[in-house]
Amino acid sequence: MKEHVISVKVENRSGVLARVAGLFSARGYNIDSLAVSETEQPDVSVMTIVVKGDDRVIEQVKKQLNKLIDVIKVSDQMPGESVQRELVLVKILTNPAKRPEIYQLAEIFRAEIVAISQRTITIEATGEPERIDNFIELIRPYGIKELIRTGRVSLSKE
Repeated sequence: MKEHVISVKVENRSGVLARVAGLFSARGYNIDSLAVSETEQPDVSVMTIVVKGDDRVIEQVKKQLNKLIDVIKVSDQMPGESVQRELVLVKILTNPAKRPEIYQLAEIFRAEIVAISQRTITIEATGEPERIDNFIELIRPYGIKELIRTGRVSLSKE
């Protein structure tokens, strides 16, 4: 199944997120990632939804989304036609001897050290989802104590 990134502009009202999520749930589709934010217009929000499915299924989901009363616009964010980013915060268990290696890895990924304690280092990294995946895999051997990723955000290049 192919991964799709769907951007849904909606009226910024309570209950809209629940209705959109309910549409996916009712059809048995798992939302892999979800980010919701206000836009340049305070009364409009955008939901960036990452879901797996074939083209036929995704087309049906988009048609159903367009039928919801608070939905303004639905668009498929194709990888070459949009800018997609994600943020990850990773807390790594480490001893002083391993810190230089971790600092170097953070530098390679242009990540930022945001907190340091005697036993842990917390790093913030942003970028394309594949880049974040690569960063996590390279940092994993150092001992991830805690990890959290934002949902993907996407903006059309047009």
